Amino acid sequence: MNYTHDALVIGLGPAGMAVSVMGASMGLKVCAVEKAHIGGECMNVGCIPSKALLRMAKRRHIMQELLPEGMVMPPLASPFERIAAHLADIAEHKTRGMLDKVEVLLGQGAARFISPHEIQVGTRRLSGKRIFICTGTRPAVPDVPGLRDVQPLTNENLFQMKSVPRSLLVLGSGAIACEMAQAFARLGSQVSMVFRGKGLLWREERAVRATLEKCFEAEGITLVRNAAMQHFAKDDAGISLHLADGRILTAEKILCALGRSFEPEELNLAAAGVDFHARGIVVDRFLRTSQRHIFACGDVNGERQFSHAAMHQGMLALMNCFLPIPFKRDFRRYPVPWTIFTEPQISRVGATTAMLEKAGTAHEVVEARYADYGAAIAEEVDTGFVQAAVSKWGRVLGVTIVGEGSGEMINQWATVMQNRLSLVRLLMQQHSFPTMGFLSKRIAEIWLMGKMRSSLVRKICRKLF
Repeated sequence: MNYTHDALVIGLGPAGMAVSVMGASMGLKVCAVEKAHIGGECMNVGCIPSKALLRMAKRRHIMQELLPEGMVMPPLASPFERIAAHLADIAEHKTRGMLDKVEVLLGQGAARFISPHEIQVGTRRLSGKRIFICTGTRPAVPDVPGLRDVQPLTNENLFQMKSVPRSLLVLGSGAIACEMAQAFARLGSQVSMVFRGKGLLWREERAVRATLEKCFEAEGITLVRNAAMQHFAKDDAGISLHLADGRILTAEKILCALGRSFEPEELNLAAAGVDFHARGIVVDRFLRTSQRHIFACGDVNGERQFSHAAMHQGMLALMNCFLPIPFKRDFRRYPVPWTIFTEPQISRVGATTAMLEKAGTAHEVVEARYADYGAAIAEEVDTGFVQAAVSKWGRVLGVTIVGEGSGEMINQWATVMQNRLSLVRLLMQQHSFPTMGFLSKRIAEIWLMGKMRSSLVRKICRKLF
């Protein structure tokens, strides 16, 4: 078959950008299809604008703390226009330039399979030797009576608002819910978080949840626990949420942050013979679908729902097109660090202690607290801890960091885990002082000092001294 292109890329989010830019740089004839915006959800309505909003909220929060007691700053009028201007500048002067060697079909419609090697985009019919599905997911909106009628906010329309709402109900207790709850509270909204469980971030360590909940409550965020949503209604007072236990919550706006949903209908995957399930497209360890020339990268495969993981998968999928079987890269072997950009920041790579206990994996937990570190105390960022789960011989199994700079610190731990380095190697690395990253070295010191408690080790040390 004569193909119109070497590679067809469906979706120009983080995964699609990685495949397209790298593929074109390698000399491949690449066509990328994006129905909405280059950069996908992350650039336009996700990671980038949400972190900009958090930064603005932090500045206002700092200014509020400097005011005399009892004086309250008015809500910030509209941070959204400023964010939109930054995004437009990035799109015009940064993102588009990266795709100068790629044929881009932007805003010409969604790509739809018509055969295993062919897609339809508007009136155009394209074929590719390899096809990469990088379409991501969408925010999930549950089927609760009245919810869709009150036009809830999601990350897709959040940044189109004209002003900060006076009050906000955040549905959910995950990463996006926590970030946006704190952002809007600091921007001047009265914020309540509504969730079914007993606490925030239920997958994380108990100490993580307790630390964040304490900080949120201190900032005036109301946590509505054990909430079973019954129905929503709208009247002159605003939007009301009726809970099954009789409680009624009212706010100006509702933000739905209840996870992601995979919507395969638009792709017509049946025509390509590509298997999928409720969470996403089924892939093997090399990111191939049930059709080995078709790859699915990023959120669309439901495996690792992070932008950086999507970029990494796009790179690996492209590499796997060139590499023979013994050298193909298994995407599941690479640890995925991540960060929740609340204050304090929360970051993790690898397993939690609960995961290790469930799997029956022997481990010990080493912890260093920010409150015991002089630099953190002096800089008034002494909330948090670094916690590492390690094997008997110092191999790192998982790390959780809560505190200032954790998003930067966690990357070093990902390197340690990916290269299977022991804490001894980390101990031997000099760390710039007095950075928060020095707490990572402190973990290695505490672990080694623990080994020194052995009477046998002490006896050997005295003998050799």
